[in-house]
Amino acid sequence: MVVKPIGGGRRTRIVVPGVGTVTLPPSEHLVFYAVLLALGALEIVEWPVVGIVGIGHLLAGQHRFPSLQQVGEAAQSV
Repeated sequence: MVVKPIGGGRRTRIVVPGVGTVTLPPSEHLVFYAVLLALGALEIVEWPVVGIVGIGHLLAGQHRFPSLQQVGEAAQSV
């Protein structure tokens, strides 16, 4: 496994044998997702809500893909 920081150290790219290259989000986003999953696991928040919030957060952070950003903005306006 090869780990390379990219984007000024905010993101990490990991090369996993047999899987390929995986780009991880910044650490503060990983913490957000971990807390969100913990809330779902502890049944404090329902799983559909965890999924919607997680996907919304992921779409809101997609600056590289304008089409995904437009989908997120359309979902937000609904």
